[in-house]
Amino acid sequence: MRFDAAGRGRLVAPGEDVPGLGRFGEGFVWLHVNLNDARVPGLVAEGRLGPPDLAAVAFASDPHQRVAVEDGQVGGVIADLSRDADAPAAPERLPDATGRLHFVLGANYLVSGRRHPILGPDAVRDAVAEGRSLAGPVALLETLIGRVAAAIGARGTALSERLDGIEDHILDERIRDETRQLGPIRRDAVRLHRQLHGLRAVFHRLEEDGEDLPEATREAAARIAQRLDALDRDMVVLADRSRLLQEELSGLLARQSNRQLHTLSVLTALFLPPTLVTGLFGMNTKGLPLAELEEGSTIAILIAALSAAAAFLLIRRLGIGGRRV
Repeated sequence: MRFDAAGRGRLVAPGEDVPGLGRFGEGFVWLHVNLNDARVPGLVAEGRLGPPDLAAVAFASDPHQRVAVEDGQVGGVIADLSRDADAPAAPERLPDATGRLHFVLGANYLVSGRRHPILGPDAVRDAVAEGRSLAGPVALLETLIGRVAAAIGARGTALSERLDGIEDHILDERIRDETRQLGPIRRDAVRLHRQLHGLRAVFHRLEEDGEDLPEATREAAARIAQRLDALDRDMVVLADRSRLLQEELSGLLARQSNRQLHTLSVLTALFLPPTLVTGLFGMNTKGLPLAELEEGSTIAILIAALSAAAAFLLIRRLGIGGRRV
């Protein structure tokens, strides 16, 4: 995209010459490349994507988030939200922040690249195409990060709302499939926190160690770092909250299991003496008690009932028949 002095951008038409970096008059240029393209190493070596050494570091295949400064120019790798190439760039369709945005930032250019489809560049390109103006490459990079942060924030809000519903069910002791739901929520929150932690570190380092950078770049790094700090705190809260809910849910399920086992144990104790009585009178042996009496069966039933009542009174006396929570 080519941007004029007023910050209005337009896509470079097919066949149109792309201006060389650092030679674009009063405007600036944004190049976004597919780093899987076999021509990229040659462009890096020729210096067409920024200073060769800096571009080589920024566009390397290493996905570790990092930043480097050379002669007032910045290169690095930062987290972005990955997306399905065939799906619209909507936050709810984005699973995590495992994507990577590679970039080299100069006085009047920004070169960015990616190896897999990510959210930031497409979102900013659409915004510029709709008429949004950007003051310069620093504002462009800040907008890219802002779009990513907004998408992560939306993702965090969705996770928080799901946790609210799960928490209501736990408090009401209406357990359904909350155990299955909490695992993915905690996983997503932890993954987002990991990516945000690395992203924060990049811009904090740029803010603290960028003495040779223009003041506007350091100020933008400070603003980005401050926003990412707040967003990361939210992700930490989500991860902790989901962990606590998992622990509370495990405790609730354990209490329910204990109540069920207690009830089963009491019933087993109550039916044990009648079972012994019926087993005794069911033996096919001579001299069986009450075998010659007309009311023998009735008496045997009464004995079984009395034995169950005696077991019940014994349980109550021992204090193990009360309600368990």
